[in-house]
Amino acid sequence: MPGAGPVTRPGERATVRLRDGGPKEPPRYAPEWLELRERADAAARAQDLLDPLRIRWAAGPRRAGGLVVHDLGCGTGSMGRWLAPRLDGAQHWVLHDRDPYLLHFAAVACPRTAADGSPVTVETRRGDVARLTPDALSGASLVTASALLDVLTREEVEALAGACAGAGCPALLTLSVAGRVELTPADPLDAAMTEAFNAHQRRSGLLGPDAVTVTCEAFAQRGATVRVQPSLWRLGPEEPELTEQWLRGWVGAATEQRPELREHAERYLHERLAACAAGELRAVVHHSDLLALPQPMDGAS
Repeated sequence: MPGAGPVTRPGERATVRLRDGGPKEPPRYAPEWLELRERADAAARAQDLLDPLRIRWAAGPRRAGGLVVHDLGCGTGSMGRWLAPRLDGAQHWVLHDRDPYLLHFAAVACPRTAADGSPVTVETRRGDVARLTPDALSGASLVTASALLDVLTREEVEALAGACAGAGCPALLTLSVAGRVELTPADPLDAAMTEAFNAHQRRSGLLGPDAVTVTCEAFAQRGATVRVQPSLWRLGPEEPELTEQWLRGWVGAATEQRPELREHAERYLHERLAACAAGELRAVVHHSDLLALPQPMDGAS
């Protein structure tokens, strides 16, 4: 179907550059994990941030053809499936990812109608969104992303904020890890696991749980108004498979970062998984959603 894949037409320029590792790098997220977490993501996102967006667009000039939304690191397209049906008016979604399979899936599964029945169209662009080129967001009404900020570096966040400010477009950046986990029942090893996981998220210069603070500063320095709302995963008996997979990944990252924890991690994970299987484990995983409203440019929405 049109738009369902990384098609480059004659004369087009790429609007994102791949990282130095190039297209041979493995995908950052497995599609099975993205599918598993989609319902929890949708329940967690801060819907209160949509009203300021609507007010911004209502106060600006009408854009011919409707809203143009750039979804950075779109994965399987869950952000579009959540957001497009919540916005009125015609929309054109530009999906960015470096994985051609995920781009195809996201394009095929993108909603085709907005909240008021207006049409939604889609195109795909392959590349790593961590390196936006200056013209990447030309004509954009909104930049959006999910679970992206914490896997960027400070330099990449600065580039993102600069590109949004240069285009005069808002940014809705959701589900960035906040570095806090609450587990019930509690275990003495919880704090050590949390600290080790957070250190793992900061490896190689990535921002991890510092991402929201750094991003707020980057947008504010460019004159944007920034709002932050909590977006919590509430995991428990209703989401046993997601809870199990999250727990395995969380403990695995922690012990990878701090191998000295492995001596006790096997017992810890075994007991946590048993509690999960019995419907007794609950977890609140803290994330943050961020809305940045840069100073609008002349004629920009």
